Amino acid sequence: MKQPDCRSNLITINQACTALEKFHKGLKVIRELSAVTPWPASVTPMPAASDGTLNFWPAGFSAGAVSAAIKYDRKDLMLLVADRPSSAAALFTRNLCCAAPVLLSRDHLQRSPSSVRAVVCNSGNANAATGDKGMADALAMAEAVAQELAVKPEEVLVASTGVIGQLLPIERVLCGISTLPSSLQHDSALDAAQAIMTTDTFPKFFMLDVQLSGGVVRLSGIAKGSGMICPDMATMLAILATDASITPDLLQKALRLANKKSFNAITVDGDTSTNDMVSILASGTGPEITAESNDFHLFCEALQALMTFLAKLIVIDGEGASKLVTITVEGATDDRDAELAARTIAQSNLVKTAIHGEDANWGRIIAAAGRSGAQFNQEELELRFNELTLLKPGFIASYSEAEASEIMAKNSYTITLRLGSGPGRATVWSCDLSKEYVEINGSYRS
Repeated sequence: MKQPDCRSNLITINQACTALEKFHKGLKVIRELSAVTPWPASVTPMPAASDGTLNFWPAGFSAGAVSAAIKYDRKDLMLLVADRPSSAAALFTRNLCCAAPVLLSRDHLQRSPSSVRAVVCNSGNANAATGDKGMADALAMAEAVAQELAVKPEEVLVASTGVIGQLLPIERVLCGISTLPSSLQHDSALDAAQAIMTTDTFPKFFMLDVQLSGGVVRLSGIAKGSGMICPDMATMLAILATDASITPDLLQKALRLANKKSFNAITVDGDTSTNDMVSILASGTGPEITAESNDFHLFCEALQALMTFLAKLIVIDGEGASKLVTITVEGATDDRDAELAARTIAQSNLVKTAIHGEDANWGRIIAAAGRSGAQFNQEELELRFNELTLLKPGFIASYSEAEASEIMAKNSYTITLRLGSGPGRATVWSCDLSKEYVEINGSYRS
């Protein structure tokens, strides 16, 4: 393949300072969230003293990033590489207007589920709604990476994120890919996590170890997302890696199970992206995991914990958001009804603006549940903010507005709605909706 002439992509001192500020903000959020997360007993989370730049990736993996000047004058092109053919699994958006990299990666995963070697991702341009040229550009990215790594193009997954409906500046992208191998490192997640950001205000990364019968397995991941967040099968973007020895089919099952209660249980604005994708590679250098084993159960539990942590970081960083709110619905006829009610409440603009205004307008919450499609007797409704009961069965609303306001002033709290006495239960994480969301998205393309 003919390589384009590469121009210099220098990051200014101001931009470097901005990246450092975002890193420190992210590190603060990550440490605070980890400290209050109820990790599974078998899991050892990333140490509080860690900043994601030491021994982050599992054995057999390295990652790096460079600036290709796609849209941002910063690092905007990243690569995750496996030293050996790896089992792979992925989930993709079900949006019918899906991007070229989604279509290509679906195909590559079907063709090479046990021999994927890399994931390449750019920010600044979604390569979505770009027709045949977009498909050709996505393939060119895979081919360029394959050439640099001496692997097959179908062993490369491709992801993109950014503005929809604009062609990639493919010459710049290919130029960047030619320099990516020199940026690879095993220790750090920072460059890769920063390179996939769009309107994110901080990089999102985390790793954990899980104790299995045959030894310790590491799970590491980076994610991005801030707006257009209401995942349907996957999140905006998440790239995960493990050293576990596991078949592609079993890895796909674990990913699907973990995704349902993590990335698919968050919402920022109710919009499902054209580019949603979560992928995981398993190098096979660690302990073996077999079907129907306790090790598989522990692995799934740990994977869900990691993905839920990354998902919460996305909600915390929701465009213009200032609050992480856990919406739990219990006492439903079944889990499906509970999820219907929880999602509708979490996505209601009236509820989200009340959260932002710290107004305990409980009528909006029950109204959202009532239109959700979940079946319940309204006389049995019970509503709590943390441990404060606002509404008792029979529409008895006797509570302290001052106590409710004190709870709503917090950065994080839980809204629990009991529909009745059934076994159904679901949790969705959401955030508030502010005027900053409108300002950010009103000028996104510029």
